[in-house]
Amino acid sequence: MSDDDALQPDRVSGALHPRDTPELIGQSAAEATFLDAFNAGKLHHAWLLTGPRGVGKATLAWRIARFLLATPDDDDDGGMFSTPAPVTLDIDPEHPVARRIAASSEGALRAVTRSVNPDTKRLRKQIVVDDIRLLNGFFQMSAADGGRRVVIIDDADEMNPNAANALLKMLEEPPDRAVLLLLSHQPSGLLPTIRSRCRSLRLHPLTPEQMRKALDGSGIETQGDPAALASLSGGSVGGALRLSLLGGMQIYAELVTLMSSLPRMDRARAIKLAEAAAQRGAEEKLILLFTLVDLFLARLARTGTTGTPPETEAATGETALMLRLSPTPVQGRRWADLAQEISARAQHGMAVNLDPAALVLDTLKKMNDCAPR
Repeated sequence: MSDDDALQPDRVSGALHPRDTPELIGQSAAEATFLDAFNAGKLHHAWLLTGPRGVGKATLAWRIARFLLATPDDDDDGGMFSTPAPVTLDIDPEHPVARRIAASSEGALRAVTRSVNPDTKRLRKQIVVDDIRLLNGFFQMSAADGGRRVVIIDDADEMNPNAANALLKMLEEPPDRAVLLLLSHQPSGLLPTIRSRCRSLRLHPLTPEQMRKALDGSGIETQGDPAALASLSGGSVGGALRLSLLGGMQIYAELVTLMSSLPRMDRARAIKLAEAAAQRGAEEKLILLFTLVDLFLARLARTGTTGTPPETEAATGETALMLRLSPTPVQGRRWADLAQEISARAQHGMAVNLDPAALVLDTLKKMNDCAPR
């Protein structure tokens, strides 16, 4: 396994890799479900770990991998010296398997992510068929030593059709003593035949208190109130870390302040926001800004539809603003329709390299035009 952190799509830049995350917060139900199956001797050959992006699916997958490779099969007869059934997925960090996994040198484990294109030397946008076919040789090793083999696919949503079909063949004829862990943020987009051959583990968004604990254990200094981060990120630790590391809470606060001037938008403030997102080397900030615009519009749409603003303010004054800009279900629907339009235009604009500042200003103008008079 490559340990080139600069080319790892399965981690948040600046944060611990999921394999190195010491604790999984808020997903005890999923862990218990897996342990129950293991202890009952009903360990399925393929598991589909689902849930919103950033709630701990990858961390759970690595915990399961360590557990499976460090926990021997219980072949005794149930006598007085039988091994007690494990009650946790925790493995001592000093265990040889844990140490090998931490050093990316565990031969019984493979992690499949988007690979580097040898021609462009850049990460591919999809997991390709060759990434999956490489597993054939890996699985053949299991016949030689009789041990388990574990594969983590992070994430299965990124497989192209050929890769998905190659994986399906493996699921139809599963290798002996192999366990595949598939991560998916949108399992409805996977082949139905892949889903049907996996047992699902559903992970859920974190509460504000769980978010606080997860951020404290993230290994990096975060900025922003955990409750606000939990609200804006939808309970996603990964999303909260991205927001914190890229100054997302400050950008969202600026967006809320700007939206407070609708329907007579503060043009000078709008231009300043657009220019900041269009600076050279600010590609991540531009993507983040459009993500925050999408979140803001979604919160507006829900406020209008339900008549209730978000329970937790993500920025000062947000609650009153939501109620003013989205007072009715009809207006909520307008914001929802605008969100779809803006998202599609932003994706197209960034794909064809439209002027970022112009793209942002056009987006802000559309939001101004949609605001009630």
